[in-house]
Amino acid sequence: MTATADAPMIVAAPLRRSRHRTLRKVVLGVAGILGFLVTWQLLPTLGIVNPAYFPTATETIAQLFVEFQDLEFWRNVGRTLTSWALGLVIATVLAVVLGTVIGLVPFLRRATHTTVEFLRPIPSVALIPLAILMFGYQLQAALLIIVYASFWQVFIQVLYGVADVDAVARDTARSFGLSRGSRIVNLVFPTALPYLMTGLRLAATVALILAITAEMFINVPGLGRAIMFAREAGQWTTVYALVIVTGMLGLLVNLGFRAIERRTLSWHQSVRGEEVL
Repeated sequence: MTATADAPMIVAAPLRRSRHRTLRKVVLGVAGILGFLVTWQLLPTLGIVNPAYFPTATETIAQLFVEFQDLEFWRNVGRTLTSWALGLVIATVLAVVLGTVIGLVPFLRRATHTTVEFLRPIPSVALIPLAILMFGYQLQAALLIIVYASFWQVFIQVLYGVADVDAVARDTARSFGLSRGSRIVNLVFPTALPYLMTGLRLAATVALILAITAEMFINVPGLGRAIMFAREAGQWTTVYALVIVTGMLGLLVNLGFRAIERRTLSWHQSVRGEEVL
């Protein structure tokens, strides 16, 4: 009876600590945002920076609400998210297939190591002239640099994940006569999944950055091109308002994929460890 009576108290204490940590994070997050906005407001107001090129926070936020009422703004958001999603899906499929095949065959991994290390550090923006030559000022040119940048984030993680399969477990699976397909599904995939989710979360952010970059320099319709048009017209308040929107999209993408990662890996010790701590 004593153990049963004490059980609610034992369970309640971690719940209270978890709620306290969550509340503390929210309060600190709000305080950080308010501090940033106050600093932003004071810089042009006090003349520390030129207000003609750096509008106040209140002016920018007001312009942001004006943009929210413009249908073309939402079309640009949709265009940016469309190129982001297409590039991310293509890059993920290619990276998972190639990463799994190369990771499972030691000869292929050794043969492609030098090539991978040579191609991976090349900045994606350096491919913009090549993309324009190949596809012109079209969506395909933007997809080329989005896929290139996102591919390596997932590919490298899949390679590490496939290589991290426990040798004892692999030998045990072979001794029990499991087929290659069964070993991939029941052994390789669960081991590589945490790596894959990490790579996917990183690739999602990189894909959004490159989608906006492509719109700015390849003249593909979207938020990036809208920013360039506003800059050329001298509408600096609109420029900063659209920059805030890109930051909000990046935050939502990161939070969304982090939530997917937590849900997918709820069985994994890394996520369970975070919940316990």
